[in-house]
Amino acid sequence: MGGSLFVYGGMRITAIISLHHVSYTFDRHAETSILSNLSLEAHPGEFVSIIGASGSGKSTLFKLMAGLLQPSQGEIRLHGKPAPNRLGKVAYMPQKDLLLPWRTVLGNCLLPLELTRSNNHYNTVQIKELLKRFGLAGHEQAYPDELSGGMRQRVAFLRTLVTGQELLLLDEPFGALDAMTKRGMHKWLLELWGDLEKTVLFITHDLEEAILLSDRIYVLPANDAQGVQEIVVHMPRPRHYEQNYEPAFVKLRQDLERRLHAQTSN
Repeated sequence: MGGSLFVYGGMRITAIISLHHVSYTFDRHAETSILSNLSLEAHPGEFVSIIGASGSGKSTLFKLMAGLLQPSQGEIRLHGKPAPNRLGKVAYMPQKDLLLPWRTVLGNCLLPLELTRSNNHYNTVQIKELLKRFGLAGHEQAYPDELSGGMRQRVAFLRTLVTGQELLLLDEPFGALDAMTKRGMHKWLLELWGDLEKTVLFITHDLEEAILLSDRIYVLPANDAQGVQEIVVHMPRPRHYEQNYEPAFVKLRQDLERRLHAQTSN
């Protein structure tokens, strides 16, 4: 863990992003860090979830990856190379959708094209086609306050995708949704993700969500004395909700609960 290469099908593949002994503190003179000596990575095409107790630094970790913050110690690499300037090279979707209320659905989705002239990944016609695929056909001219919570999240996700970046950081994108809407979003994302050929890092507090969606799960430490834990999800794809009741799924959820409880009780 924390290296920059892994072997797949006999080939050595460079991690799309890797953190090496990264620490971060808001105050460089403080005795404790928000994150301490953290090493983890994500490989091309993976779906990796990040879980941890409140205050373990999950959102701070994403801001570091996105280049909004810089580590106090350690190094962050993109494609195996040191990347001190990451801003604009990683797509980041924060917890709130941050849709511009005065712009339509289409207008919000076109924003990355307007901000980055070098963005040659998508054009207006392609974005309109994606709106259909995202279940937003007929809502192109609607405004955010006219949409349901699930639809707003789809628009925000599409806007993140339109940046054209290979790595998507999704910070609890479904955390504010009700259970039934969240379940529909999981089904939608599972069907979509395989075709997108993107790497996803995903913050969640929902253990079932993490297991259902992920190839691997990182459990962030609750304090400096603990280390990050990595769990590989050995479940076949395509995934579906019926797997939630299978013994392997239940056992893995119990294992995650045990790990989190052990952290918070120490």
